[in-house]
Formats: sequence, C-alpha cells, structure tokens
Amino acid sequence: MTDVFDPAKRSAVMARVKSTGTTPEKTLRRLLTALGARYRLHRKDLPGSPDVVMPGRRLAFFVHGCFWHGHDCARGSRVPKANRDYWLAKVARNKARDVRSEAALAQAGWRVETIWECQMKDETALTERLQATLSHGEREGPAPTGVGG
Repeated sequence: MTDVFDPAKRSAVMARVKSTGTTPEKTLRRLLTALGARYRLHRKDLPGSPDVVMPGRRLAFFVHGCFWHGHDCARGSRVPKANRDYWLAKVARNKARDVRSEAALAQAGWRVETIWECQMKDETALTERLQATLSHGEREGPAPTGVGG
C-alpha cells in the first residue's frame, strides 16, 4: 500500500511529531510536582537522555509512546499498512536503544522507571505507582559520584 500523503506532506506531518514536551510527559511532571518531588528534565549527559531525572534519588523516568517504542498494548502492537518493513525496523531499533539505555543507567547505579503512554489514562493508578517508586528511594541530597551524578 502506498502512502496517502505525497513525500512533502509526509515530511511535514512527521516533523510535527514531538520528542520532548509531549502531553504524557507533562502529565508525569504534573503528578510528580503534586507529590512534592523535585526533578530535572532531559539530562543529555545520561544514557538515553531520560525525560525526567531525580539526581538525589538516582531515579530516571522514560516516558514512552506506545507506538514508537513497541509496547504490548493495542496501540503499540499496531503496525501501519504503508511502509510496513520500515516501521517494524524503526520500532525494533527504538526498543534496542531503550534496552541499551536502561542497562547503562542501571550499570551506573540509577533506578529506571518506564512510563507508557497508555498508562497515563489511569492517573490514580499512576499516582500510586509514583508514590511507591518515590518512597522506595527516600534519599535526597547530593548525588553520589558516577555517570551524570
């Protein structure tokens, strides 16, 4: 099946896909702020440039779009009909990069939490998960030495 858009229009559509400041990312930040958590955004010095980072807790959050990162939900399992091979390879590369980033962060002593776009629909459950995650590592203060401390 061919693309429904011509190449120029497809390029314009794809250029509008945001990688930072997305609605799910803003939702996570709002919930963390309501819980009194302090955080930093998009630490480029850390593997994978996590979306939200709490250096004192050595905690990194990735907010993943279900489609783009191949989640096992309905939206993440969907494969476009047009250019199928390209999208399967693209999502596979994203998933491999995610695994490498999480492993590198864990190796450096960071806890990693992945929040999926579909999990944003139930804010109560997400808030409970965030509270549990935050209470697991109560320590605040100067970060230990190491990667991106």
